[in-house]
Amino acid sequence: MNNIKVRSNGPLLCTGDIEIYDANGNLLEEAEDIALCRCGASHNKPFCDGSHRDCGFSHPGMLTGIVSDELEGGGALQINVRANAMLVVKGPMKILNADGSCAGTRNKAALCRCGHSGNKPFCDGSHKAHPFED
Repeated sequence: MNNIKVRSNGPLLCTGDIEIYDANGNLLEEAEDIALCRCGASHNKPFCDGSHRDCGFSHPGMLTGIVSDELEGGGALQINVRANAMLVVKGPMKILNADGSCAGTRNKAALCRCGHSGNKPFCDGSHKAHPFED
């Protein structure tokens, strides 16, 4: 099973069969365990470099009200990095709270990586109003 764990005040921890693609569709990395930046301050975007510790990023990592999907099939979780924007994630996944409990299941999601969304960890378009470059 593919999981995305929302760390308190930290990155998205992705486990399972993970494929990450850049904005041009090129495979950046295949991994079973990877940390993705969600504060917007990493110097190695889309990957976490620990910058959340120094930039004042804050989010408890506990989610409520997620509408779950019935999971479809199996296979890889494809994470597509949009230029200066969100992460578009496709494939069966569990979204986990910081305490490890399941917040919901999804087959697709748009995840914030600028750090400004009012609906973390999901993208709400805030990257358009804040200078965010990857």
